[in-house]
Amino acid sequence: MKPLSAPRQPFVGLALMAAVGIIVAEFVPVRSTVLILVAIALAICILVALCWPKLAATYLVVAAGFFLLHKFATTNTAGQQLAAQLGERPRVVTAVGCVITEPKIAPSGFATFLLKLKSIELEGKNESTHAVWQVRWKGAPEFGDELKLFGTAEPIAPPRNPGEFDMRAYLARHDIRRMLFVRYPEDGTLIRHGSGNPVLRAAQTSRTWMQNALCRGLDDAPEAKSFISGIVLGIRHETPEDIEEPFQQTGTIHLFAVAGLHVGIVAALLWVLAAIARLSRKRAAAFIIPSLFFYAAVTGLHIPALRAAVMASILVGSYFFERRVFLPNSLAAAAFFILCWNTNELFSTGFQLSFAVVGAIVLFADPFFRFFQRRAAPDPFLPRSLVRGPRRWMHATYEWLCGGASVSLTAWIGSLPLILWYFHLVTPISLLANLVVVPIAFFVLAVALLSLMTTPLLPWVALVFNNANWTLATLVIGIVHLFAQIPGGHFYVGEPDWGGRSAKMTVLELGAGAAVHVRANGHDWLIDCGSERSYDRVVRQYLHWAGVNRLTGLVLTHGDSQHIGGVTQLLSDFPRVRVIDNPAPDRSLIHRRLSRIVSGLEGRGRKPDELAAGDNFHLSREAIAHVLFPPRGFAGATADDQALVIRLSIAPSTFVLFMSDNGEETERALLSNGSNLQSDILVKGQHSSGSSGSASFLDDVRPRLIIATSREFPEHERISDDWVEQLRGRGIKLFRQDETGAVELNFSNQEWSARAYLTGEVFRSVNR
Repeated sequence: MKPLSAPRQPFVGLALMAAVGIIVAEFVPVRSTVLILVAIALAICILVALCWPKLAATYLVVAAGFFLLHKFATTNTAGQQLAAQLGERPRVVTAVGCVITEPKIAPSGFATFLLKLKSIELEGKNESTHAVWQVRWKGAPEFGDELKLFGTAEPIAPPRNPGEFDMRAYLARHDIRRMLFVRYPEDGTLIRHGSGNPVLRAAQTSRTWMQNALCRGLDDAPEAKSFISGIVLGIRHETPEDIEEPFQQTGTIHLFAVAGLHVGIVAALLWVLAAIARLSRKRAAAFIIPSLFFYAAVTGLHIPALRAAVMASILVGSYFFERRVFLPNSLAAAAFFILCWNTNELFSTGFQLSFAVVGAIVLFADPFFRFFQRRAAPDPFLPRSLVRGPRRWMHATYEWLCGGASVSLTAWIGSLPLILWYFHLVTPISLLANLVVVPIAFFVLAVALLSLMTTPLLPWVALVFNNANWTLATLVIGIVHLFAQIPGGHFYVGEPDWGGRSAKMTVLELGAGAAVHVRANGHDWLIDCGSERSYDRVVRQYLHWAGVNRLTGLVLTHGDSQHIGGVTQLLSDFPRVRVIDNPAPDRSLIHRRLSRIVSGLEGRGRKPDELAAGDNFHLSREAIAHVLFPPRGFAGATADDQALVIRLSIAPSTFVLFMSDNGEETERALLSNGSNLQSDILVKGQHSSGSSGSASFLDDVRPRLIIATSREFPEHERISDDWVEQLRGRGIKLFRQDETGAVELNFSNQEWSARAYLTGEVFRSVNR
């Protein structure tokens, strides 16, 4: 008896071999001469495969073809050539090019967009180029504008702290190697409107019209407007962080990524319209397929939208050929065509998450559904027609729940490894949150599309739909915020500790500000938290990366907003943290205001602990911090003159001295009162006078390593060359953070080590 053969799904193998070829090309360096030989061998293989077709030969040809495609796409590109010509220092240039992305306007008024260059003028020489640059300009450009801009072309900075998003690597994947900073509006000139791709320009115009139509009548509801724009049109850059973060913590952030749900609803409505117009199936397919890709263009041509559009087009296109469509083959075909378009997409987070989640749903949703269904299925020998009344409704509801639970569970399993890798986050609450939120989101999309359809003819009806969507959007936001507050519903996971460290410390690089994370025996402390901007952009992301779900304590050294400006946001994230404040009076309005906020949140009448010289506190069982300055009742001339000085015993016979921004006056006071200052590591900022780290002070501390902040402007924040030479003469290792970025310190019972995050340089102590 001949066994039943599985259906042919050729794109599965083709997509896998394409991925293999791209991965090999990414990690195996090859000279240009070898590439030519590979191309010749590929041409021969293609001829052989055409004459004697074999599956193995086809796969080999595909893998080799994508190997070459990726190599040619990433070798000696226009962006690389121009970056090599400009060098590593900022250069003043005049650039002419076309805006190829929708400009994003920041609150400061600067527009950020991508500019496809036509030419640049450098040192009086005009050269043509096709490179793409990122631009920041305080102007009002539009998509498709041809501009002439005068500004500074700067290398894109790498991340300076753990947990920061690597914008340089992300842009390099798109061959964007420079950022052009145009300071003043008059430094840019509009040459003409309407350049660029006409289809994309039409998509951007349609997107603007759709957003205005969907948000009409909702001017007093910015949160609902942002949610509706995000879920329908994929406009995420206008969504505030405090709205988006709960969606990430509940695993429902995918609602803002236009994907299968969105494209499926659009396709269904277009099919209904085709049926009303009495179009044949083939004509309906010819109408729907380009419409889906236009909708993907309207939403920004992101990978989830493209993947969904390709899969839906294959499904609809099957009516042309009267062939059955298999979901794994359709998914693989979408991956194959997207990689043909851009091989670098294989390494993008959106591509990996989109295909991992949908692949998991395609492969495992049905088995999970059958497993859940068997738990309460009716008697299989009982005819379904005899199951009536409440029991029938109960079984129908249970089957619907089984379907939703199986999809939610498989999507969570498929995304979990990638979410852990990229976002260090686990969201078990998403299994329940998606069951509740996704059905409501379906109605938000449906009502939004009805609003768009009625706006041109019946604007008052569209206004009714918009207000209905306001209700649904407010409901979704409220539910998501509720799920985000459930204890254990989400948690962050840091890197595992394989080295048996007794403690770890990270001195973050925040310019003139400061934030130091200390982890000892499972307890997490922060010494300062940076400015409001630094906390939002750096410190919070670092805490997530480090897996900090509960902060034990926060030390506020002094009233400088660069050091404590982010405390309001921190206390919102960690309301139960113990706060240790500086009791010295100052004129800092932000310090006084934040002290009241701290008291209220710690609250229930309890104020922060105010410690002065002679006091100490435990960070863990072994780690003890001794406060050396200021004495109680002390009042300095400036906030920098009365910052807390803390000597931390963090490991056996290992001490770290935190000087904050104190200057020579504080150093003399410490020397005169006989404080034990000897420490292995000195962590310091820069005093407002520019004078700190005196010779007598260094003689008493005798540090082996100094970690010091430094920046070019203002001058008093910059480390002087004379002081650097003085340290070199004393044999003291200096990590200046304008060069090293953050510094990571690891402590064990026998030794400690310091690693510069930016340069990778490592300094080790001698075993004691």
